[in-house]
Amino acid sequence: MNLSRSRYHIQGLVQGVGFRPFVYGLARELGLTGWVCNSSEGVTIEVQGEPEPLQQFQDRLDREKPPHSQLHQVVITALDLCPAEADFTIHPSQGHSPPTAFVLPDLATCSACLGDLWNPDNRRHRYPFTNCTHCGPRYSIIHRLPYDRPHTTLAQFPLCPACAAEYADPGDRRFHAQPNACSVCGPCLSWWPRLDANQPNFAPEPVLTGEQALQAAIQALRAGKILAIKGLGGFHLMVNAQDEAAVQQLRQRKQRPQKPLAVMFADFATVSAYCQVSAPERDLLQSPEAPIVLLARRDRPSPIGPDAPPGTPLDSPLLPLAPSLAPGNPNLGVMLPYTPLHSLLLRECGFPVVATSGNGSGDPLCWQTGDALERLGSIADGILSHDRPIARPVDDSMVRWVADRPLILRRARGYAPLPLFLGENPTQQTILALGSHLKNTIALYHQGQVILSPHIGDLETLRSRDRLQETLATLCRLYELRPTLITCDAHPDYGSSQLAQILSQSLATDPQQPLPILPVQHHYAHIRAVMAEQQLQGPVLGIAWDGLGLGLEGTLWGGEFLRVEPSREQPGFRRVAHWRQFPLPGGDRAAREPRRSALGLLHAIGDGQLLPVLEPYFRASDWRILNQALDRGLNCPLTSSMGRLFDGIAALLGLETQCSFEGQGAMAVEFAAQRGLKGGMQGAIEAVRAESLAQGLGLIRPAVAPPGEADRPWVLDWEPIVGWILQHRQRGTAPEALALGFHDVLVDSIVAVAQRVGLETVVLGGGCFQNQLLLTRSVAALRSAGFDPHWPQHFPPNDGGLALGQIAAVLTGLAADPD
Repeated sequence: MNLSRSRYHIQGLVQGVGFRPFVYGLARELGLTGWVCNSSEGVTIEVQGEPEPLQQFQDRLDREKPPHSQLHQVVITALDLCPAEADFTIHPSQGHSPPTAFVLPDLATCSACLGDLWNPDNRRHRYPFTNCTHCGPRYSIIHRLPYDRPHTTLAQFPLCPACAAEYADPGDRRFHAQPNACSVCGPCLSWWPRLDANQPNFAPEPVLTGEQALQAAIQALRAGKILAIKGLGGFHLMVNAQDEAAVQQLRQRKQRPQKPLAVMFADFATVSAYCQVSAPERDLLQSPEAPIVLLARRDRPSPIGPDAPPGTPLDSPLLPLAPSLAPGNPNLGVMLPYTPLHSLLLRECGFPVVATSGNGSGDPLCWQTGDALERLGSIADGILSHDRPIARPVDDSMVRWVADRPLILRRARGYAPLPLFLGENPTQQTILALGSHLKNTIALYHQGQVILSPHIGDLETLRSRDRLQETLATLCRLYELRPTLITCDAHPDYGSSQLAQILSQSLATDPQQPLPILPVQHHYAHIRAVMAEQQLQGPVLGIAWDGLGLGLEGTLWGGEFLRVEPSREQPGFRRVAHWRQFPLPGGDRAAREPRRSALGLLHAIGDGQLLPVLEPYFRASDWRILNQALDRGLNCPLTSSMGRLFDGIAALLGLETQCSFEGQGAMAVEFAAQRGLKGGMQGAIEAVRAESLAQGLGLIRPAVAPPGEADRPWVLDWEPIVGWILQHRQRGTAPEALALGFHDVLVDSIVAVAQRVGLETVVLGGGCFQNQLLLTRSVAALRSAGFDPHWPQHFPPNDGGLALGQIAAVLTGLAADPD
């Protein structure tokens, strides 16, 4: 016999996905001998046999691998034969090297496990923690690598004989499913009611467990109560989404007056009755990642059709959703049940439920029962918890379908902490990026890959900043990494930048030598994030439009056009154009008061006859103080922010003057423009759009500089469009038509600057490109003009992707200056 033997060392997503059972089955099918095992670096295989089956094994390894697995690196080494070997086996895991294996995100319940859940003859019938190798918790339960049960929070639950037999059987889909359990040996539900309807305190111990706890929660939801329910990575606050009074009470208690609330539906058939769903959006909803998907709402629910699940009455009437779920918003954040517990709740309740993060205003997600009992007492009427510990909290991801591709708005459960490979490794440094102040995520770079944390949130409170440090500690412990360099935003007042100073000392091995800190300009990081994700080397024209970020000269940027080269000396880019600056009376307060941005715009124009348009939006005393502050330049920082320009337009159009969450004004302008497209005003709209585009032709002008100085940025002047909007508002033109015209001017400005810069590749980044209308029309216009546009798909365009951009910017500088 012509035998040979090879060792495969595989790195990638190969743990917790059924990869070893797949290898075992493939090797035995081909008559090969050897073994496979997990290690802290991935999976190691030794395989022995004749040349033809060995070649088949190699060819089929990647082609037929399990659906959630990814092979990023496969190293094959020839070995001496092992003559005594007679079979192929699965060896115990090895964990002696520093971890380089990847942790799989938590995955939604698979169809096979749902079948078990609903099957009365199955021993896991109605068991809320059913899972297998293809689904269930991963990142939220693991303590360290390799991914084995003793290294997870399930270690405290010894397997019963039936579960142990499944766990040890390579032919079973629960083979080495680390969270494998059943009602005999696994986690259990618990019910904690509020002791007094008028007092925010719960029973000291759960009063019901198991199925009784579940039924108590279902009855409470049916009665219009607000519940805190522990799921995969933390607590949701849930309430009947058809009960307006209950939803309003949730908003009042959570101090969330207007920000949209996500809704969980029992099944896709019900989703499609309430929302318009395209085939790609359906695939996102039903994917293993199971994110919240932003969908266009129907004006009224349609009857449930023939694709409903078994037992659903066809053409059954549906109650409308509560109006206050997403006031003034044509979209709805929708998700399907992604755990067996959610499936049980939604099917038995018989109505969709609000499923919003279990936290108070400004605080991070609650994820431990004791924490929920303490912090959610003023919000929830009862708590449905369980005793499966969560190793680390994970919020829900959010996605929308834009320009024929998914656009991730919040990257967490289902997606994080999947790494991004950046190719060649220019440094041996382990880099920590601390992201931004809002929508914070952090990232670690090591040996050519970036590990971006799940969404952490805004760093407005001490609890949120503590959560950032907890997330850093768990990632460092999980991957056995110790940062040697820190990067952060260049704004010194951001919570993340302030933490950089603290961590520089606390992470240093020598207290006398703190870790170096490399700040990165905010908008440059936005563009570098997209370039890193899509492996763009440059040069590119980067268009970074967002709320605010500190500029190089100390003003607040936000409407930027940057030329980014493959490698340059600091700062790494050249500002080729920007929107005209205007003052923000009150500084940060303008983010919640679009009327302040509008006042800054009109004050910058300098025409006193325009100001009375805004006076009704202010109290007399505030009006006088703000105008005096503008006249004297007191607490009125200058900004080129596109986000604040959107806010100002929202106020001038009479859409929003005061907001309860950041971005609400810009959303109002987007929604108005969308209504204009659908509202039967095509004749008026076309005339207004033509006029707006004519106005837009004069937007770009050179900065104050001698003619011919190419290094001076062009300035895009918003004054013509503001004046045009005010004229039309006096004539009674519908704000929907003007909002659409405003979008057209913005798209026109993008193409005009791109044509002047002359670079084929154009990168779109920053929170403004969450705007579906703006992004879709910008991409189409750039392509029509011969450009190659790029925008984020796997990482958020908002500040949630900023840590990735900070690392990419630092790596570019290190590659250019290896010393």
